[in-house]
Amino acid sequence: MGDGFLIAALVYIVACLGLVLFLQKQGNRLRTKVEALTLLVKEGDRQRDALKRELHELRSGTIGVGRRILALERKLAEQDVKLDESMHQEPQAKLYSRAIKMVQLGAGADELMRECELPKAEAELLIRLHSKR
Repeated sequence: MGDGFLIAALVYIVACLGLVLFLQKQGNRLRTKVEALTLLVKEGDRQRDALKRELHELRSGTIGVGRRILALERKLAEQDVKLDESMHQEPQAKLYSRAIKMVQLGAGADELMRECELPKAEAELLIRLHSKR
């Protein structure tokens, strides 16, 4: 019975050593996977931080664009008011506004006299005052 017990003990020891080696190998594989997952998490964190910065920049840009749009809307409203006011001006003032625009576009005295029915002296005066020379 002594030899059988010795053989059984030896088999048990060899089996335990095999089990220990197997568990060490599994532990090494798990460590490798944990390290790989840790790297992935760090890369994910880095990408998240980069996306946060980009989002912040986009928000800041959007706010700036919104402010510009509001300013343009105010200017447009002011222009609408001015346009309405000019529509209600007396006809003579409209005539002179048109004549001034024509002068700025390069119209001559004869054209002003014909299109705006201005006397020659007034046409020449408008040309002197508002031409782009």
